[in-house]
Amino acid sequence: MNDNPLLQFTGLPPFAAIRPEHVEPAIDALLAQNRAELAQLLAQPEAFTWDNLVAPLEELQDRLNRVWGPVGHLNAVMNSDALRAAYNACLPKLSAYYTEYNQNEALYRATQSLRDNSRVWDGLDAVQRKIIEDSLRDFRLAGVALPEDKKARYGQIAQELSQLGAKFSENVLDSTHAFSRHISDVTELAGLPESALALAKQTAQQRGLDGWLLTLEFPSYLPVMNYAEDRRLREAMYAAYATRAAENFPAGAQWDNTATVARILELRHEMARLLDFPDYAEYSLATKMAESAGQVIDFLRDLSRRAKPQAEHEVAELQRFASTELGLDKLESWDVGYASEKLKLRRYSISDEELRPYFPQTRVVPGLFALVERLFGVSIRENHEVEVWHPDVHAYDIFGSDGELRAQFYFDLYARPHKRGGAWMDSAIARRRTRNGLQLPVAYMVCNFTPPVGGQPALFTHGEVETLFHEFGHGLHHMLTKVDYASVSGISGVEWDAVELPSQFMENFCWEREALDLIAGHWQSGEHLPDALYERMLAAKNFQSAMMTVRQLEFGLFDLRLHREYEPARGPRLLELLAQVRDEVAVVQPPAYNRYPLSFSHIFAGGYAAGYYSYKWAEVLSADVFAAFEEAGVFDSNTGRRFLGEILEVGGSRPAIESFKAFRGREPRIDALLRHSGIAAA
Repeated sequence: MNDNPLLQFTGLPPFAAIRPEHVEPAIDALLAQNRAELAQLLAQPEAFTWDNLVAPLEELQDRLNRVWGPVGHLNAVMNSDALRAAYNACLPKLSAYYTEYNQNEALYRATQSLRDNSRVWDGLDAVQRKIIEDSLRDFRLAGVALPEDKKARYGQIAQELSQLGAKFSENVLDSTHAFSRHISDVTELAGLPESALALAKQTAQQRGLDGWLLTLEFPSYLPVMNYAEDRRLREAMYAAYATRAAENFPAGAQWDNTATVARILELRHEMARLLDFPDYAEYSLATKMAESAGQVIDFLRDLSRRAKPQAEHEVAELQRFASTELGLDKLESWDVGYASEKLKLRRYSISDEELRPYFPQTRVVPGLFALVERLFGVSIRENHEVEVWHPDVHAYDIFGSDGELRAQFYFDLYARPHKRGGAWMDSAIARRRTRNGLQLPVAYMVCNFTPPVGGQPALFTHGEVETLFHEFGHGLHHMLTKVDYASVSGISGVEWDAVELPSQFMENFCWEREALDLIAGHWQSGEHLPDALYERMLAAKNFQSAMMTVRQLEFGLFDLRLHREYEPARGPRLLELLAQVRDEVAVVQPPAYNRYPLSFSHIFAGGYAAGYYSYKWAEVLSADVFAAFEEAGVFDSNTGRRFLGEILEVGGSRPAIESFKAFRGREPRIDALLRHSGIAAA
């Protein structure tokens, strides 16, 4: 085991050395070691203190994260059959370990003794107290007080859910990559911009084909939906995308997630009932800012009341344009992006493709770093010595104003085969104080952008730039923390419905002239974004914003109702509930064959179950926070330092609402969100 690269706990993960055959032995060895050390901790004769209980427990957990983290990461970004098999073999072992840990009555009593012993409790600081309170809550939510038979059932449920979540993700990934459309006649691709054509040709060449190849990866799929003049091509691509991991997927039903989703919902409901929650939605909210599912539904419906009338106006306007200008008497789901792009071009003389040359990766990434340096007083430099998992990946160091290394991170920005879709930030290493000194935080930031084509730098859409800023906001939250305990440093310990605050806050800078002067410049001439083009871009900022808002509300309401209204005798009722939600909030009705819930990874495999509302909930906070920068100047150093100190550096060491009020000086208000979205406040 000394030769197993996963068990080297110093430095960054040795990606080049990690092999699938290392995974299971490393996990087996570490779980056995953790169990033995936990037994020793609980057997010590001395009264429990922070130093002889909580600190060693943090060490055990961090060690496990240091081993399993790189495995899960590689499974997402460099998926292979062998790695997938090794990953899946470990899931039940890890689930059993965590259930056993969280249901350990002796450990629960030991932790409770710290809370009950006033001499010990009074000697702890506020951060340490929060860690203990959070731990006691988590013990209860894992069923530590249940009778033995129900404890065992909880463990079985947790284990099966971990496997089902992995299976769900695999089905989405495999179905996404199973479909492609080979084009031999370029006239079928009429309307596609040169960037999309070049990518399609490059994809075909990489697979040994002539002509052009379209896939369901977003950089290939989205241009078809927005620009392809061939309506049948748009419909074919839409139909494939909307039925991924479904029984009616064009490339086959072997990845159908229907039974997987039904079982996930059944088990989640059973778990919640075991713990005396009425449903899984209330169980999920036990660790969030929101007080109840009813409060969340009221919040979403209030936003719908404000946004839907405007969204209805927007879609009626789009239908009129499509009918009179494009000859589309009925606007179908596969027409919406295409017609919208045409209408935006007509009204504002602007398109994503016109902006793309001004957002080369070679300007956007350095500009993002310069912006962060200016806001928060740090400096960022690429580190060419760090080992990475793919040639496209780059590693960077963050230094504080004192010149000391503060954090490190990886960028993996481009779509490719065997990589999970979407964009995310994940922790590679958490900040914590150890016996050997300070362990610095390290982050992974992963996107699926259009890769470089034809010798040019990667040219991003403005939407991709926003996504990059979003994920970097999560990264800053993780990396700039000054909390020295892993369980509440960075994003750890932050309520899930507040964790999007820094990410959505960062998106706002993508629209500010001062920031754009840092991140935008023509890839050939270096010319700044012209004023006239910026004005048109700004004028189009809230184009169809209400339509986009009600779409997010549809996701949030569907997710919450799905988990709140589940009844074992009736089953999941996916399509029935979805139809009800759409009748309430949607302004575009997709075709009956649409099966988007079966690829809704956020709620079935991504931690957002009964929590998708978090995006809108946190956007209230992030818009209100950014309003402080608008009031003081977007690069105001004092406001930037206050945001750093009151939001980023404190991480999860105190309730999110306290951090918000410490920065803003008051309770949150919805006004800034409505103003930023162009929605009337009435």
